[in-house]
Amino acid sequence: MLILILNDNFGLIITLRVLNINLTIVITDTIATAELFDLLNKKKCFPVDVRPSDAYNGWRLENEKRGGHIKGARSLPFKWAKYLDWIEIVRSKGILPLYKLVVYGYDQEQSRTVATLFQRAGYPDVSVYDGFVEEWAANKQLPMEKLPRYRHLVHPGWIKSVLEGRTPREHPRGKTVICHVHYRNRDAYLSGHIPGAIDLDTLALESPKTWNRRSPAELKKAFEQHGITSETTVVLYGKYMHPDNHDEFPGSAAGHIGAIRCAFIMMYAGVKDVRVLNGGFQSWKDAGYEISTEDVPKKPVIDFGAKIPRQPSLAVDIEEAKEMLASDDAELVSVRSWPEYIGEVSGYNYITKKGRIPGAVFGNCGSDAYHMENYRNPDHTTREFHEIRNMERSGHYA
Repeated sequence: MLILILNDNFGLIITLRVLNINLTIVITDTIATAELFDLLNKKKCFPVDVRPSDAYNGWRLENEKRGGHIKGARSLPFKWAKYLDWIEIVRSKGILPLYKLVVYGYDQEQSRTVATLFQRAGYPDVSVYDGFVEEWAANKQLPMEKLPRYRHLVHPGWIKSVLEGRTPREHPRGKTVICHVHYRNRDAYLSGHIPGAIDLDTLALESPKTWNRRSPAELKKAFEQHGITSETTVVLYGKYMHPDNHDEFPGSAAGHIGAIRCAFIMMYAGVKDVRVLNGGFQSWKDAGYEISTEDVPKKPVIDFGAKIPRQPSLAVDIEEAKEMLASDDAELVSVRSWPEYIGEVSGYNYITKKGRIPGAVFGNCGSDAYHMENYRNPDHTTREFHEIRNMERSGHYA
């Protein structure tokens, strides 16, 4: 439902129903491109980007001239507006009532809905900018930013294009293999996956004795069994299924973390084009795309086509880690929870020893090893890269 009322005293009043929320929107300030540019130069406004996080990262989802976001903007996707803890998310991102906010996106109605939510939450100075696609992104003189290697963090529509036989933007052409990654949990795959995806158990690439990467010979065999060569475009994702530390194998419910580990091993080994679905299976579901339960057969190849490892510098072993600890220009970061870091718990039911490597810097992952919520958003997409960068530059992780 959408009702527009023009009112001489209050500007444009809009009543609508979005995301099952009844809102009455009063917008008195729509900002122009020149004014926004001036405010940004004077550091007198705080842009808020309500497009999907993939667009914020750099994907041109509406075929805009340039990908990325207005320089200095914070990412607050419109779909988060339906979350009960929306205002807590806003404040955790440092978006406070003392700032003048400028909300922008692809859709004017969505921008105004979010602007109204800010107004109702006590934000006194909120404007809407409607010229992002036609004016800002189209003008190379206006400042924008993007995640430098955003193309390796793909969105659901990109995968859907591949499945439909098209060649989406930033695809090198050639063979693509989509892997639904899990840890000893084929039920996670068989209960629903992206159509055409094969299942990949992390044990194919990781040793169950050390949880380290397998030997080059073992990796070569695993890739060939899964139909992957060094020239294949590989897209990996996993399914988040609420890990429980009391389970015998908690990691079996943290599939997307496993997918990212497998992506690292593939890059180390020499797969030239490795991608990860931003947000994992949850993003595919949120997009409303078809879900399959077919057990897709793997199509083995004869040879991986390159000597493994092709990028050995991506990984360090114990001796190199010791060198880093002794160095003045390197850090070994413990990406673990605080209880694990201080030795209160080991973090794993199969490890009794507690504590950390002496000299390692705390890189707080979140509540435990299976959630990593400090590096992801509420919808499981990767956290805004500026926030992660700021944590690193400040010398601590929050």
